Amino acid sequence: MTKQARTISERELQRLLDFVSKTKSQKRNRAIILLTHLAGMRIGEVAALRIADVLASDGTVRKEVTLSAMQTKGNRSRTVLLNQRMQAELAAYLQTVRVRDQKQPLFATQRSAGFTANSLTQVVNGIYKKAGLDGCSSHSGRRGFLTNLAEKGVSVRVMMALAGHQNMSTTQRYIDLRPGVLRNAVELI
Repeated sequence: MTKQARTISERELQRLLDFVSKTKSQKRNRAIILLTHLAGMRIGEVAALRIADVLASDGTVRKEVTLSAMQTKGNRSRTVLLNQRMQAELAAYLQTVRVRDQKQPLFATQRSAGFTANSLTQVVNGIYKKAGLDGCSSHSGRRGFLTNLAEKGVSVRVMMALAGHQNMSTTQRYIDLRPGVLRNAVELI
């Protein structure tokens, strides 16, 4: 069994975002990282996003993104909900993008092409590594998203729907048991 990606604390996420603010494509990199942490998206789903997926006809960022079966892992369409913070992050990023076509990739490489899932994985893994966050990968945000929801008492059924999982056992494998949560649990007795 392969080792799971490490989840990071809020403090480590802030450290990561501080590091990202010093990178060449800071707004793009920040939006990519936060889509995994705040919306629980898979990196392949992030790579597959198009402008039209997130931008409504009135120019505002959508509250939900509908991913087609081709954009998801399980070949099933799903809806990703964007909280207000993520909508604001995407709006800030989109101000840096020259939109020529609604079908263009949301996140472009330096050559203006869209990322593949593999190339975006390499970018994100490199950011974690350069930020000094060992054991993290492009899957850390998604695992952290579900772990944070679990720590806030969100039911596994709701988390399953938000993650786009078909099986509850899959969702449960994503949840990391952090020491503080265990301590809080025994203090309830």
